Amino acid sequence: MRGDMPLVQAPASAGALEATLRRALVGQPGAVRGVLIALLAGGHVLLEGPPGLGKTLLVRALAQALALRFRRIAFTPDLMPADVLGTQVLLDGGGFQFLPGPIFANLVLVDEVNRATPRTQSALLEAMQERTVTVAGQSRPLPSPFFVLATESSVEGEGLYPLPEAQLDRFLLQMRLRLPGEEALRIIADRAGLAPERIWDEADAPPGQHGLGALDGAGLLALQRHAANLPVASYVRDYAVRLVLATRPEQRAAPRPVQRYVRYGASPRALQALEAAARAHALLEGRFNVAFADVRRVAPAVLRHRLRLNVEADVQGVEAESVLAAVLAAVPEEAPRRAWRLPTPIIRRWLRRPAWGWQ
Repeated sequence: MRGDMPLVQAPASAGALEATLRRALVGQPGAVRGVLIALLAGGHVLLEGPPGLGKTLLVRALAQALALRFRRIAFTPDLMPADVLGTQVLLDGGGFQFLPGPIFANLVLVDEVNRATPRTQSALLEAMQERTVTVAGQSRPLPSPFFVLATESSVEGEGLYPLPEAQLDRFLLQMRLRLPGEEALRIIADRAGLAPERIWDEADAPPGQHGLGALDGAGLLALQRHAANLPVASYVRDYAVRLVLATRPEQRAAPRPVQRYVRYGASPRALQALEAAARAHALLEGRFNVAFADVRRVAPAVLRHRLRLNVEADVQGVEAESVLAAVLAAVPEEAPRRAWRLPTPIIRRWLRRPAWGWQ
């Protein structure tokens, strides 16, 4: 699809892409929606969950549906930054040549990002934030679009390096995958061994979509531009601001769980991420402006990894989800008051008045 896609076609194109991914990844509609929200908002996703739930399948399906370049990096303790970014090699005739690493792709899957050392983890910081890579003093741009989906091992044990706060803050969303139910397991078992082309059979495609390749990189960039330009009303923005402020324990209006269990709350970047994700969610819902429901829907995934809980929360077994539930329950949605209007009979009499004529 061309990059000059009109705004009126954007929701249908985004919906068709979501339907394609849901046929590929069964039993994880929340993960599909979250990945698409981050993709349309120009952000990155951190997925947490046990292995074998289809995280790699989801990114591969996304790359095939969009005809984009895909690379997978398995983070291990012996991985070095040069293995991710690339390195300079000495040529036979003298001089150096840069060999790009796997980060130079449109869609990058980082497997178990918390198994690599902090030095290697930090190699992703510039790439995720600036969309550039600096090697040997020279900055090189990454391809556009650029999207990182990282998985985090949730298994406790030796050899894990928790992501620092600065690294976590670069992820727009953190999604948690759940084990699929009985019906989803039956569909997964029935599809075992099928090629992707069999899964995306054109007979099952929604109207307006014809198998793989219904949207290309230029079309995705057009969707990102449309999502970024969706308007946010002042009262919706105020609601997002109050949500962010309610996660800070030093605020008097913060809910009791925040004051008791949170060490420090969301940063200004969290507010930017909240608005960007809400815009993408509104586009996927077929709306051309951001509503309260969009902000509420994306708030847990945007704010979950940006809260730092204290020791008491760790002792009591309190998780960020329960704290955010208290925040969402405590912060009201305040719509603007209606403007004062004349009574309907007066308006009708005014409309039936004699017309003024020029002499």
